[in-house]
Amino acid sequence: MRRHNNSPAQKMRKQYRKRLLSVILIIVAANYLGSLYFTRIDLTSDRRFTLAKVTKNVLKQLDEKLECTVYLKGDFPAGFKRLETQTREILEEFQAYNKNVRFFFVNPSASGNLKKRESFYRRLVNSGLVPTNLQVKTKNGLEQQYIFPGALLRYKGREIPVELLSSERNIPPAEALNHSIENLEFTFINAIHKLVRQKKPSLAYLIGQGEPQGKHVTDILNSLNENYTLTMVSPDSLPNPLLEKQKSDTSAFRVVPRYNALIVAKPQKPFTEREKLMLDQYIMYGGKVLWLVDPVLASMDSIKRSETTVSIDLNLGLQEQLFTYGVRLNKNLVLDLNAVPIPVRTGQTGNQPQIRLLPWYYYPLITPRSNQPVVRNLNSIEMNFVSSIDTLAVKGVKKTILLKTSPYCGVEKVPGIISLAILRQKPDPYFFHGPARNVAVLLSGKFTSDFNNRLLSGLKSKIFPFRKVSVPTRMIVVSDGDIIRNQLKIPDGYPLPLGYNQFTRQTYGNKEFILNALNYLTDGPGLISLRTRDFKLRLLDKTKVNRQRMQWQLFNVLTPLVVMLIFAFVVIGLRKRKYGR
Repeated sequence: MRRHNNSPAQKMRKQYRKRLLSVILIIVAANYLGSLYFTRIDLTSDRRFTLAKVTKNVLKQLDEKLECTVYLKGDFPAGFKRLETQTREILEEFQAYNKNVRFFFVNPSASGNLKKRESFYRRLVNSGLVPTNLQVKTKNGLEQQYIFPGALLRYKGREIPVELLSSERNIPPAEALNHSIENLEFTFINAIHKLVRQKKPSLAYLIGQGEPQGKHVTDILNSLNENYTLTMVSPDSLPNPLLEKQKSDTSAFRVVPRYNALIVAKPQKPFTEREKLMLDQYIMYGGKVLWLVDPVLASMDSIKRSETTVSIDLNLGLQEQLFTYGVRLNKNLVLDLNAVPIPVRTGQTGNQPQIRLLPWYYYPLITPRSNQPVVRNLNSIEMNFVSSIDTLAVKGVKKTILLKTSPYCGVEKVPGIISLAILRQKPDPYFFHGPARNVAVLLSGKFTSDFNNRLLSGLKSKIFPFRKVSVPTRMIVVSDGDIIRNQLKIPDGYPLPLGYNQFTRQTYGNKEFILNALNYLTDGPGLISLRTRDFKLRLLDKTKVNRQRMQWQLFNVLTPLVVMLIFAFVVIGLRKRKYGR
C-alpha cells in the first residue's frame, strides 16, 4: 500500500517554499513598480535628502547630458571628507531625478609627476576654480597640500565653475564647512539654471548722475556681464528709456519694464523731477530697483591731505521718493567699533614713516545675521560712510531688514567734522552704546507713486500712461554707494576684485551680496530660497569623549556581542520549545 507523504517536516518544507516564492514575487513586483513610479522617503529631521520644488523644475529642463567634474577627492581632514560625501549625495539626488546628470570625482593631486600636477593646477585655475592650501598629517609629519573644493559643469558646449567652499570670516572652520554644505543645493542649481536658461535676464545700470564707472566698478560689471545682459542707461533718453510697449495676446499693446532690474549706484548729482518720474513709473509698471544711495557726502580724499574733512547733506532728491515707498535715509553717519582698519601714519623712524592699521569707525564691517536668503551665510560686508535707515508703516509694503550694524555703534549728525584724530582717542562707551542701526532693507508689495496727486504738466508721457499704484514688485535699499566699488591697486592703479581689501588682505562679502540681491530681484525668491536650508551641526563633545573614551570603546565593542548572544539564546530556546516535543 502506497504511503502518503504528509509528514510534519514535509509540510513545513512546502510552506517555506511557498513563503520564499511569495517573497520573490513581491520583490520583483516592487522593483517593476519602482521602475515605473519614482519615489524616495526622507526620514532625516532636517530633510537634507529632500530636493526643493524649484530644484526639480530646473533639473527637468536638462534635455542633454550634464557633466559635472568634482575636484574634491583625496586624503582630506574629516571636515573636507564630509563636504565630499555631502557633495556626492546631492549629485546622486540630482541623478535620481534626471538621468542626464553625470558626475565624476577627480583627485587633482593624483599624479606623482610634479610638472604634470602643476600644469593640471594651472588649468583648473584658468577655468575659474580657486585652490585652498591645507596642512595634512602624514607619516612624515605635516605636509602642505593644495585642494580645489569646486567643480566644473559642462552642458551643450558651455562650461561654468562652481565653488563649493564658503569663505566666511570670524566663524569656526566647522561652521564654515557646515554653511558650505547647507548651500550645496543652491550652489549647483544656480549654476545649472545659468546653463539651461535660453535668455539672460536684462539689467540696466543708471548713468548720468555721477555714478561710478570704469575701473572703480570693473569687477562687478564683468561678473554681471557673465550672468545678465547689461546696458548703461542715461535718463536723457525720452520719453522713458526704462519702459517699452509690447503686443499682448489680444493684439493690444501693454506697457512693461524694458529691463528685469535697475541699479542706481552712488549718484552724486540731484535728480530732476522728470528723472524721478522716470524711475517712479518704472517701479509702478513692475520694475525692480537696487538702490545704493549715499544720503551724506563724505570722502577720504580730503582726509588724506589734511587729516580732516566735512560731512554734508547730499541732497539728491531721492530721499522724499524713497520715503513714499517705505524707507527713510537719515542724514547722519554711523560709527561702529566693529570696523575695517585703514593704514595710518603713527610716527617716523629715520626717513621711514611708521604705518599701522587702525580701525576706522566710519567703515563699519557688517556681519549678516538675518536668515533672509539674500544675506544668509554671507561673509562680512565692508561699508564706507554709511547712514542709518528707518522703515515706515506703508500700506501694502512689506519691509525686511537685510543688514544691521553691530550694537556697539553711534550716530554722528550731519554736517559734521570727520578727523583722523578720533583714532588717537579711546572710544567713548557712552557714544558707542547702540542700538544696532539698519543699513539695508528689502521692500516688497504694491507701492504708491510718489507723484500721485501732484501736478505733472509737461512731465506726463502720452506713450506710457501714468500709474498711481504699482503692480507687485520688489526693491532693495542700501544706504551706502561704495558697497559696489572695488579698490584700485596702490600704486599701479589696476582694479582689484570687489570685496578684496589690499590693506587687510581680506576678501569681504560685497560681491556676493550684490549678486544675491540682483538674483533675488530678477528671478524672485524661488531659486535663492534654497539658501535657507539649515542642516544641524552635530559635533561630539571633545572633552567628554576624551574623559570617557575607554567607557565608550568597551560599550561599542561589547554591546553588539551581548545583543547577538541574547538573540541566539532566545532563538535556541524557542526552537527547543517548539521541536523538543
